[in-house]
Amino acid sequence: MNLTTPNKKLIIKYLSIVTLSFTSLSVFGQIFSTAQNPLSVKWNYIYSGGFKIIYPEELEKEAQRMANTLPFIYPKIGLGLRQQKTAIPLLLQNRGTVANGFVQLAPKKSEFYATPPQFFDSQDWLNNLAVHELRHIAQFDKLTGTQAHPFPELVYFAYFGAGIPTWFFEGDAVVNETALTNSGRGRQPNWIMPYRTSILEGKKISYSKAYFGSNKDVTPGYYQTGYLMVSDMKEKYGQFISDSILSDIRKRPVRLYPFSQSLKKFTKQNSRTYFLSTQNKLAEKWKTQQEKSITESYESLNKKTDLATDYFLPVRLNKKQVLALKESKTDARHFVIINEDKSEQKLFGIGYQEQPWFSLKNDLLVWDEIRYDPRYKQRSYSVICSYNFKTKKFDKLSSKSRLFSPSISNDGKKIIASKVELNNQFNLVELDASSGKILKTYPNLENEILQMPSFDQSGNKVTYISVNEKGKSLWLIDGEKKMQLISNSRQQLSRPIFINDKIAFNAHFNGIDNIYSIDPDSKKINALSASKYGAFNPSETADGKIIFNNYKINGYEIAEAALTEKPVGENNFVDFSAAAEKQENVRNVFDNIPDSTYQTNRYHQALNLFSFHSIIPVIDNEYVFGLELQSNNLLNTMDFYTGAKYHRDLKRFEYTADISYKALYPVFSVLYRNRPKRTFYRAKNAIQQGDWRENYIKLDASVPLSFNMRNENYAFTLNAATSFTQRYMPENMPTGFIRELKFPMEYNFTFNHSVRTTERDIAPKWAQVFRATYNHQPFDKNLNGEILALESFLYFPGFAKNHSFLASFNYQKASGVNQYATEIATVYGYNNILAKSKLQNSMLFNYRFPFAFPDWELGPFAYVRNFRAGLFCHYENIGKGTTFNDPKTYGVELNTSVNLLRYQPVVDLGARLVFVNQIYNQNPILEFSFNYSF
Repeated sequence: MNLTTPNKKLIIKYLSIVTLSFTSLSVFGQIFSTAQNPLSVKWNYIYSGGFKIIYPEELEKEAQRMANTLPFIYPKIGLGLRQQKTAIPLLLQNRGTVANGFVQLAPKKSEFYATPPQFFDSQDWLNNLAVHELRHIAQFDKLTGTQAHPFPELVYFAYFGAGIPTWFFEGDAVVNETALTNSGRGRQPNWIMPYRTSILEGKKISYSKAYFGSNKDVTPGYYQTGYLMVSDMKEKYGQFISDSILSDIRKRPVRLYPFSQSLKKFTKQNSRTYFLSTQNKLAEKWKTQQEKSITESYESLNKKTDLATDYFLPVRLNKKQVLALKESKTDARHFVIINEDKSEQKLFGIGYQEQPWFSLKNDLLVWDEIRYDPRYKQRSYSVICSYNFKTKKFDKLSSKSRLFSPSISNDGKKIIASKVELNNQFNLVELDASSGKILKTYPNLENEILQMPSFDQSGNKVTYISVNEKGKSLWLIDGEKKMQLISNSRQQLSRPIFINDKIAFNAHFNGIDNIYSIDPDSKKINALSASKYGAFNPSETADGKIIFNNYKINGYEIAEAALTEKPVGENNFVDFSAAAEKQENVRNVFDNIPDSTYQTNRYHQALNLFSFHSIIPVIDNEYVFGLELQSNNLLNTMDFYTGAKYHRDLKRFEYTADISYKALYPVFSVLYRNRPKRTFYRAKNAIQQGDWRENYIKLDASVPLSFNMRNENYAFTLNAATSFTQRYMPENMPTGFIRELKFPMEYNFTFNHSVRTTERDIAPKWAQVFRATYNHQPFDKNLNGEILALESFLYFPGFAKNHSFLASFNYQKASGVNQYATEIATVYGYNNILAKSKLQNSMLFNYRFPFAFPDWELGPFAYVRNFRAGLFCHYENIGKGTTFNDPKTYGVELNTSVNLLRYQPVVDLGARLVFVNQIYNQNPILEFSFNYSF
């Protein structure tokens, strides 16, 4: 839930004018969805033990299972926080193909995205979500007092975001999911592999860098950092340490660094010192593990990198070239050919994937991509794309499909993939590689989750991974025969492929992710790699070797080794959750789940449009402030806000109401204001003050559409709006005062195209934005006038990576009551320069670039992520007495992204020096900016 407030400006005299602008983008936010489902989705609901489970009718079976599961496991999940009951709506989503789950306030709810990913834990997907997200529910209940509606929810939510680090929320939940099940991310070596690699390579990191990340290096992430720290807390201070910390925060909420102070109360260490002591402990334990493990070193086939870079899924094109899927802090995901001398040839970029994946055989390359519905973003698809190296042609082999992990046969004629239906039924399907037509469906009567299938050399045998609550299994299909080679294992089995008469796959038998092989006849397992940190994604080469990903300090690199079988070795994995598991003493929270049948009811969207959750303070500027009551319904189809604001300068109140309905293809909005107004005018050779009140109603309809294909993103927005203004209670107004403004019309069309961006990009490498606006007064004869505005923003790559050049050309023609309106982008400093003529056009050139990524931790005050600079040259009214030799403004700007006071919002601090053309007799203008976002 995001709270957006209008811009606020403070103007200070300095040189000529100093402007500081403050923009509040969000009070609190994580990866929560505000998107909608198609109106055609039919929803049901079930009440069960405090949970109101709302779900699409296709998920009836899964909803019944969750109705039995959630109330049964919640007391065990909440025990460590002394929470035994809850009341919360929980939505099951099934239209998307991107895995997710979250708990939020404003409104209070949880959402489970029911479509499983192709790589996750060794247990049932919805169970996997439940054991993690229910811990978040218990955390929120602990802090809010188990209220079904902890009013005002947005204030609570904002406090959680500001007062408690995200690493604690997530770390506590991961510890819980690991201690209460036989799986959990804490038992996956690859999940904490990046941090282990950094530590063992002697590269310890600061607390801020571990928490907030880096624009240059691989960092552990706040989930992993939190898991390791909370595990250590539970080992040292017992099962209820999280409860003690959250209880103390609830008792004493108004403090600087409330979490750190509460942590220090119980552990004698603040957040930073506790992190550093935990890091030292990790170094000792991982060093001991390393000494016990037998490992090998592998030479990298890719060039050495100085920043985080991954080369996924390498395959040999020939003896001298390797194909891989590359991404880094400076490059979006793309296919690359790596030559024998380690030079690289970029092929083409691709779109978002559920996980890195492709398959190459007989010069045909296939991969899957996520494609979103143009309007309803809760609905997405996973489609299969292909590229033919011989013909150089692209093809999309499926549309509006839910197909994952496509693998192509050796002759390049057929593809096998995992398909999931809206009811979560999984099947393996064979497709024609030229047409995408489904040729064969493999039955899956047990409806296990199916992952990563592949063919053997003949195309007659198939191997794949299945997942259920008992674990992961490795399977072989040979004609009508189906053999389970590895049964219900807690190993992270993945990416099985045929090599000769055996099957190679990933697992972590020795406590480190490595590549293994299994003989289908004897079921004997041998190791094919002995990586120090992790080996993944094998493929066979023509000369009998394997080429694979070998993890190093900067990411997934490429290695090659002889196909030699080795002993599996002993499991030396360090289980940091062992103490928590012993404290909980549950073994598996999903044992003995009841099997009752619950009554199903229809969930009517029209009867559930309002969900009031918060009253919050709102501040428009230094003169206008008030309170606002907010409602957002559970399905994100209706927003309603109403409130009152006080105008300090006018000493009068304003009353507001806004409603937006988003279930239909167009989005309809109605805005109402009853507000005081004041103006000044000249009469009788003196300046007069006039006041009045007005009722203002605005109607708006928009159609926001966007879609993606490969690494290209497109968006179209069509908007039409009108309004009616009724003025009353005039005080000292002149003769001819207009009492009604009748339905002025506003039209807007925007087109946006961009390529996929990277973490370091200031703007897309290539992008085009075109916007047309037209406003006029067709229904009001007393007010004549119109304005036509045309804007364009063209982004180009600069002289180096992640540099951006913007050229913006804008034109407007205004008349009548609109003659002084501004609808186009203006030069920097525009509001502080006395105009010499009406604005008719502008031409803006900006060059921006990052130049430093220091990752500085300046004590508890700031964490400096990057520095960026820019040059600009702006023109106004070209052709109207202005030439290219006469820019109106030009200058330089400097920005930096920081985290202040160890809080999560990324704050952008900037300064801009604007020089003004001498004809304006204007001193330089210095502008400062302060923006923040999550």
